[in-house]
Amino acid sequence: MPAVLPAVLEANSAGEARVPEHSWRDAARRHAERAAALTAGHRARRLRGERHPVEDFLWTYYSVKPNELARWHPGAGVFLEGAAEERGAWRHYRPSGRDAAVDLPTFFSRRGGTVDYVEQLLTATLAHPPRFGCFGLHEWAMVYRLTPEQIRHSQLELRIGHEATDRVVESNPISCTHFDAYRFFTPDAAPLNALRPTRDTQPELEQSACLHAGMDVYKWAAKLGPIVPGEVLLDAFVLARDIREVDMRASPYDVRAFRGASGDPLTPIPIETPDGKREYSALQRGFARRGDELRHRVLAAIGVARAALAAAAEAR
Repeated sequence: MPAVLPAVLEANSAGEARVPEHSWRDAARRHAERAAALTAGHRARRLRGERHPVEDFLWTYYSVKPNELARWHPGAGVFLEGAAEERGAWRHYRPSGRDAAVDLPTFFSRRGGTVDYVEQLLTATLAHPPRFGCFGLHEWAMVYRLTPEQIRHSQLELRIGHEATDRVVESNPISCTHFDAYRFFTPDAAPLNALRPTRDTQPELEQSACLHAGMDVYKWAAKLGPIVPGEVLLDAFVLARDIREVDMRASPYDVRAFRGASGDPLTPIPIETPDGKREYSALQRGFARRGDELRHRVLAAIGVARAALAAAAEAR
C-alpha cells in the first residue's frame, strides 16, 4: 500500500484501499500548502520578471510546473471516497460511483514503457557502487576554453577567472558518468572525460553519488505521475533543490549574490582545493543516501501499481 494516510486506509471486500473524503481532502490541502511554500520564491520572482540562475534550473530543465507540483496523488490502488466529480476529469483517473481512483489499465497502456524504463534505471542505479571522486567537475568542463559571452550563465562571473578555471579542468581527472551532464561538455573538454556516456548506456553507468542522477529522481517521479504518492514527489523536489544549490556552489560560477532555500547566501565550495574536495565529497555522500531512499520509494510505488493492476485484471 502507498505510504499515504496509513492510519485511515481501509480495504474493502475486493482488497481495494479506500480513503474517507475528509481524510484525503485534508491530505490534499496539506500537500498543496507544502508545495506552495516550496515554490513561493519562484512564483514571486516570475511575477517580478526576476531570474535566479540556481533555482530556475528546476523549472526550465525539468518540465513540472508549480501547479502540477501542488496536485496531490495517493498512489495506485487507492479509492478516494467522494472524489468522482472532482477527479473524474483528471488525467489518468476514473470515477467509480461517487469515488475515484487512478485508472491503471489506461495509465499502463499509455505510460507502460516509461514505467519499465524508470524501474530498470533506478534498479540499476541502486546496484552500482557510488563514485565519490568527481568533485563536480562536470560544471567546470561545461565552460572549459569558452569566452565570457559563450558560457551558459553569461550573467555570472567565473569565481577564479577563465584561465584559472581552465587549469582546474586540465589538472584534475574527470570521470563524469551522467549523459545529460556530459553532453554539455565543451568540445575541448569532452575528450578529457574518462568515460563516454550515451543515452543507451545510461542504465549501465548511472550511480547514486552523481549529483545529476540524484536530481533526476525528481524527474522520474514526476514522469510516473499519479502512481507516485504526492509526498514522494515533493521530497524528490526538495532533494533536487538541495543538490542544485551544491552543484552551483561547487561550480566555477560566482553565486555569492544569490540566496538558497534557507535564506543564506550561497557560499562557494572551492573544489580546486583539498578542503573544498572534502566538503563536496561529504555533501555528496549525504545526497547519495537521500537519493537511494527516494529511489526505493519510487520503486515501491511502481510495485504497488503493478500489483493493483494485476489484482484488477484478476477481478474482471
